[in-house]
Amino acid sequence: MALTSWFRWNEPYYRHTQRSPVDMVTEMLMLELSWQIKQAEKLQRERDNEYRRIKTGVDYSWLVSYPKNSYDIPPGERLELENACAKIHPSYCGPVTLRFRQLVTEYEPEVQEVSQLFRTVLQDSMEKLKEEEEAKRLARQWNSKRSMSLSLMTVKPRVRIYPFSSDIIKTVSEDVERGTSEPNKRVWSMPEFRHSKGF
Repeated sequence: MALTSWFRWNEPYYRHTQRSPVDMVTEMLMLELSWQIKQAEKLQRERDNEYRRIKTGVDYSWLVSYPKNSYDIPPGERLELENACAKIHPSYCGPVTLRFRQLVTEYEPEVQEVSQLFRTVLQDSMEKLKEEEEAKRLARQWNSKRSMSLSLMTVKPRVRIYPFSSDIIKTVSEDVERGTSEPNKRVWSMPEFRHSKGF
């Protein structure tokens, strides 16, 4: 029996670190960007090969070897894009990725244009997030003002109506029978309801 199995220091130590959601979103979006850049390079090579084949009439694409990563984003631009990705809320990661893929398939940009397209998608999603936060803030503000105004509003006592009391309700027929129509009163179309202050 080997002694190395008794000692644990020979085994590699894997530490599971907790990553923040911001780091995960940034990594996911940057991976998507690099993947779309590679796909754009591949499509551009295929277009160039097709153009050469049509122009010369001979297909030499099987002789050509391409470098794995021919285009790389400049470091300054990469840092700007990573900072923009860090501002994206985790719930927007999926929609941003889908929108970016839709625009890439729709426009089929050149390799150099992919990062610019990615930047516009990030800016659009940040503007949409700001609009939603502003709408939520206004809704909260409106609700707080509304609840405050309702709490400050005084409740007036209800007026009690006694419909079967002959002193309170006058009808047209009573006025006709008595022959005492008051000139200042309105024309009677409905019985008039009065409330007495004693109740």
